[in-house]
Order: sequence, then C-alpha cells, then structure tokens
Amino acid sequence: MMAEKQMKFEQALAKLEGVVAKLETGNVPLDQALKYYEEGMSLIRFCSAKLDEAEQRIEAVRKTDAGFVTEPFGE
Repeated sequence: MMAEKQMKFEQALAKLEGVVAKLETGNVPLDQALKYYEEGMSLIRFCSAKLDEAEQRIEAVRKTDAGFVTEPFGE
C-alpha cells in the first residue's frame, strides 16, 4: 500500500472500494481474503482519521456577530 501519509483521502477511498469489490466476488481464496480484509481495515482507519481532521477544521470556523471567523482548532 502507498505510504499512508502521502495518500490522499480520495485515493484511499478508491483503493478501499477496489478491495470491497474483490471480496464481494466470493471467488477469493481464504488467505487472500484475509489480506484484503486487513488492507481494507487499514484503509478504513486512514479514511476515518482524514474525515475526523476535516470535521475539526470545519468546526474551527465559527459564526460571530461580525460574520464567520476562522481560528485554529482547539483554541
């Protein structure tokens, strides 16, 4: 798998969709299916972390009387 830090969310999601498609065929030997499963779980964790980061960035934008302002998350 591509180094996760270099992978973009869209790339990971496409790779995950490919893994799921392979597993859904039902024609994968058990050993290979387990490898696909492990890869899929790793991709799910990566995608979930990226979505969490995006959510935090969105939450950092807040509305004030003067309009919307942005601030680093956690401040």
